Amino acid sequence: MDHVYTVEKDDFIRAGEASSAIKGMLRKLGIDSDIVRRIAIAAYEVEMNLVIHSLGGELTLALDDDHVRLIAEDTGPGIDDIDLALQEGYSTASDKTRELGFGAGMGLPNMKRMSDGFDIKSSPGKGTRVEMSFRIA
Repeated sequence: MDHVYTVEKDDFIRAGEASSAIKGMLRKLGIDSDIVRRIAIAAYEVEMNLVIHSLGGELTLALDDDHVRLIAEDTGPGIDDIDLALQEGYSTASDKTRELGFGAGMGLPNMKRMSDGFDIKSSPGKGTRVEMSFRIA
């Protein structure tokens, strides 16, 4: 069962709706609350990265019997240095975004920390794909 959420660039009004929907769905399915919390944090972080850093994209929730996957794909601009982007505190967020209270440079590190499996691929000028997996059984 897959659920796809469209996330628009700079849409701070609707930012968080996809991750909230994911959290609610997982709770209704009876998944352990500690696992739901980890997934919700990772979903929010990746959703905000789509809003802040991408040109827009999709967040997909894929449910299987023993794990949940979150897959975020965007249309650019991509990440120049993934190792640098994974460092806590590193951020390319604009001053406007920081004034709104976002862009502290913890998104990717938090995603990696919350998930049981984490993979990121990016091509500068083309886009980024982040896949996270979480064991639920």
